[in-house]
Amino acid sequence: MVKQQIRKNSEQIFEQARELMVGGVNSPVRCFKGVGGNPLVMKSANRTQLVDQDNNEYTDYCLSWGASILGHAHRNVTLAAKKTVERGVSFGATTRHEVKIAQLIVDKVPSIERIRFVNSGTEATMSALRLARGFTKRPMVIKFDGCYHGHVDDLLTQAGSGVAALQQSSSDGIPQEHVKNTLSLPYNDIQTLEQTIAQHKDNIAAVIIEPVAGNMGVIPATSEFLTALRKLTHDHGIVLIFDEIMTGFRPSFGGVQADYGIIPDMTCLGKIIGGGFPIGAYGGRADIMACLAPMGGVYQAGTFSGNPVVMASGYAALRALNDDMYTKLNTRCDAFIDDINGFFDSNGIDAHMSHYFSMMSLRFRREPVRNYADAQDAQGHEQYARLFHHLLDNGIYFPPADLEAFFVSTLHTRKHLRQLSHALKTFFKSGGSQSINSKERTQS
Repeated sequence: MVKQQIRKNSEQIFEQARELMVGGVNSPVRCFKGVGGNPLVMKSANRTQLVDQDNNEYTDYCLSWGASILGHAHRNVTLAAKKTVERGVSFGATTRHEVKIAQLIVDKVPSIERIRFVNSGTEATMSALRLARGFTKRPMVIKFDGCYHGHVDDLLTQAGSGVAALQQSSSDGIPQEHVKNTLSLPYNDIQTLEQTIAQHKDNIAAVIIEPVAGNMGVIPATSEFLTALRKLTHDHGIVLIFDEIMTGFRPSFGGVQADYGIIPDMTCLGKIIGGGFPIGAYGGRADIMACLAPMGGVYQAGTFSGNPVVMASGYAALRALNDDMYTKLNTRCDAFIDDINGFFDSNGIDAHMSHYFSMMSLRFRREPVRNYADAQDAQGHEQYARLFHHLLDNGIYFPPADLEAFFVSTLHTRKHLRQLSHALKTFFKSGGSQSINSKERTQS
């Protein structure tokens, strides 16, 4: 049990942060707005554990939002980073590290014949859309409600409400011109997809999708939906882009596309491939990628793209993964899911745990969740806030937002998962009615 009152240093440092940084954070979800209270300020991490500025330890299920599949401070990754730093941190020129990790990814991800490294997932999706438009000479893009592809102007749209409804931006500061060619459709809805493509087929450059959504909780696309999507895009010369920034190298080497046997034209990657360092990548068919500068007319560049420290660390991380490791991780996660969902069923609790291998999310209803509307209906709101702080007080760090996924690393043991299961069961057995200390839970 982590005592709430021993968080003084975190509180003081966060107060300083609020005077200097917008909201005290550099990414909005970190501010605890969805769960109340002030964020913890972290000092270090090792294996499965986070340590805050008051030396409280937490078993981490956020894992840098899924990037740290090997846990924190993996020996191979840290050694690769140290050795590379000693030789220079940035050259603005090609290095052997880029070639090695590029070869590994091309070998493992079915859709990628050529690849371009960038510095974030947002940069990857933004660049992939530009390339698809340059390749097809068409303006329009289809995305799906609840799928998040980074803070790209063209993709920050509100949830759609029907066939081919042109969207309004879901962020201030984005002119209508940036989203007038973006259509946002319901996830897992074949009929709406077919009708929309039939109406706009000659103007659609690309369809971008998370084949397993992770930003409205975990929602796998159905095989039927992805099969229909692949056929429709192929038949009409539309570039199909899988956003596997979250799922790439998470369930297996080849990601969702290898699991489903459905191969897109392009794939966006990030998170795991950087070994914990900032990274993004996009790749795909050689003929599409040939339209990218310096070979073609679609321009994209970056001073720090292919940074040697990141490339060496990412390569070390991917090399540390193997089939046996994936099998053991996924087996542990399946057992945890069976245990906790069995508990919910046997106790008549309106909740279930959705998952895709080691990606998971808690739903506050029994019915399956197939799309963004379902995900919103299955939010816990105040109940999730109580659960978050219950877990925190029991030394477990969960995502501080209801619709975010949580993750399990290769270093989380059965014992870790039993402890998580026990903490969840304790919360729900009590009815989730623990009171919230107003001082601790004040919105940030």
